[in-house]
Amino acid sequence: MVFCHFMVRQARTIETGSINQLMKFLQIGITSNRQSAADYDDDMKRAKALGIDAFALNIGVDPYTDAQLKLAYESAGKNDMKVFLSFDFNWYNIGQASEVGKKIQQYANESAQLKIDGKVFASSFAGDGLELEKMKSAAGQEVFFAPNFHPDKGPFDAIDGALNWMAWDNNGNNKAPTPGNNITVQDGDRAYVDALKGKPYIAPASGWFFTHFGGEVSYSKNWAFPGDLLWFNRWNQILDLGPRFVEVVTWNDYGESHYIGPLASPHTDDGASKWVMDMPHGGWLEMSKPFIAAYKAGDKSVNKYIKDEKLVYWYRPTPRDVSCDDTDSTMHGSPNNSSGNFFRGRPNGFESLQDEVFVVSLLKSPATVEVTSGKNNQKFEAKAGASAFRVPMGVGQQKFSIARDGKTVVGDTSLKDIVDKCICGIYNFNAYVGVVPPEKTIDKLQPAGLQQLQQGLNAPCPTNTLGGNQPRAT
Repeated sequence: MVFCHFMVRQARTIETGSINQLMKFLQIGITSNRQSAADYDDDMKRAKALGIDAFALNIGVDPYTDAQLKLAYESAGKNDMKVFLSFDFNWYNIGQASEVGKKIQQYANESAQLKIDGKVFASSFAGDGLELEKMKSAAGQEVFFAPNFHPDKGPFDAIDGALNWMAWDNNGNNKAPTPGNNITVQDGDRAYVDALKGKPYIAPASGWFFTHFGGEVSYSKNWAFPGDLLWFNRWNQILDLGPRFVEVVTWNDYGESHYIGPLASPHTDDGASKWVMDMPHGGWLEMSKPFIAAYKAGDKSVNKYIKDEKLVYWYRPTPRDVSCDDTDSTMHGSPNNSSGNFFRGRPNGFESLQDEVFVVSLLKSPATVEVTSGKNNQKFEAKAGASAFRVPMGVGQQKFSIARDGKTVVGDTSLKDIVDKCICGIYNFNAYVGVVPPEKTIDKLQPAGLQQLQQGLNAPCPTNTLGGNQPRAT
């Protein structure tokens, strides 16, 4: 089965700030502004069509949580989707085992509740050391608990499975790898599989990680993990590994740039709009569909699951060496760094991201793939199936096409140029993701998702500039 992490609230830890600031923040959430089950319908339908079986609903202890969970469960039930609770231990603490169990019990009998092996399924972000017997007793029924416990902490003998959150190569301390200190995602797979001793493993899949909160908010943090061809490589690793479960990280965590869901999905702005606006990731969603189908079939090859030929491409909007120090939002004020996650200027780990344009071809038969990035032009002979290519990043227009027998089958020019200036005055290491043939409509942040756009900015920032205000032609 395939799950996808869905943020009902932000995964942020507040270390300091006044009570008023804290309460204001706790009310924001990510989906706290949804008014009816219909506000969840589009997410449910898109995920279902993609092959996702259930949303992992990431929750904290906010006053709006139950209202939103009620709407999400109702929408999932209407749309033949499943959902389950994922307890965020940035907000819960391990002394709340009874509260966790009671929350599981509260939704256990909803028609949309995911059950595995006849048990109510639940998970977590972090939470090592939770009193599991106390939690299960409070739940009042059998629980299939597969939390994000860590192999060196656990306890792994008392859980039913486990989620590995680290979907990015790292240094072992939640930052990008450094020379001689690189823990790959596959290293994490091995550690979890060994610790689980045959119990089900939830393998993570993610395409990106970049976050850039400065002193304009109380949850300052600024770092990146290596992305580049991660989304393509990880799905191939999953086909080889064949775990019982996969969890996509995430559907809608815009603040950490690893969303695959639409920008238009209803949500409030936690300040991430500065690097999320005009940066859709829908192409990653489309790219994963044949891989999900191959994974569910137990196939090591994606080839026969490609139903629609396309190119999926992505790149950062500016080269790494463009300096934004004069205007970047992280260069000013006295940001809170009690978490150790804040860095001024370019994000920590930026060196791990290459100045390249990345392209994945999904083809039924061989073809020539042509990529033009600014003045850089390259052609590749692509095989049937899924193939990945990379081209040096060039300032200017980005063009992509598929040709056979010397004739262009399909091509398009991206709506996002690569530029040698600071968009909105900040370092933006998020990825712009496009697809050929292009999507029919342009994915845009809605007003609630733009509310904090100007907060912390020191340069002009036009709103939703892709393609003007017109839908994209079919």
